[in-house]
Amino acid sequence: MTALDGKVAVVTGGGSGIGQAIARRFAEAGARVAVVDIAAGAAFPCDVSRQPDVLRTFQTIAQQLGAPDILVNSAGVAHVGNVEQTSEEEFDRLYAVNVKGVYNCLKAAVSIMKDRGGAILNLASVASTVGLADRFAYSMTKGAVLTMTYSVARDYIAHKIRCNAISPGRVHTPFVDGFLAKNYPGREREKFEELSRSQPIGRMGRPEEIAELALFLCSDAAAFITGSNYAIDGGFVTLKM
Repeated sequence: MTALDGKVAVVTGGGSGIGQAIARRFAEAGARVAVVDIAAGAAFPCDVSRQPDVLRTFQTIAQQLGAPDILVNSAGVAHVGNVEQTSEEEFDRLYAVNVKGVYNCLKAAVSIMKDRGGAILNLASVASTVGLADRFAYSMTKGAVLTMTYSVARDYIAHKIRCNAISPGRVHTPFVDGFLAKNYPGREREKFEELSRSQPIGRMGRPEEIAELALFLCSDAAAFITGSNYAIDGGFVTLKM
């Protein structure tokens, strides 16, 4: 496919998991992809929670690859716990990356795109719209991501900037494997199957499946779509009994 030929795409959190799958898929589709990640060795190392770092990184990307046409906000961190089990430090950590990080990247991208148009995709979650047990801080951040999506879509529609969100259910990423190894040593397979069955379709999603939806929404094929949130969750939100 050449759906993104000539486009410059910035993918945060592109070093692993869903972000990595999106970055690879976009490159296959012809985009020049800037992989932004906090991990050492990333093509464009950046702490998205720090606005000066983000602004510098976007300037570097524009100089090396060209002005971004696409932004995918995939960088994020997770936390398991209810409100009593969430420390102030953990709450602040999730806010810094999942909310402020998205804001910082939106601010940088919109300032570049508003004179030429562009496509923005934010990774929200089923936690944006339904109550999940023991996901207090994470749900807070993903709800904010969703409403920021709607706000940017409304404010910049006249500038030909489209802004949408994807809300995945459980996706099999390194985070899932790490969570199971830490909390259920020796029972990883059993708990993996239990988590898989919690989605009506009977399994977790694959990062590559999320990437296919991201490709469509960021391509010109989706030119009539903005201010929308797409669940990709194996029926979790609408079919859960």
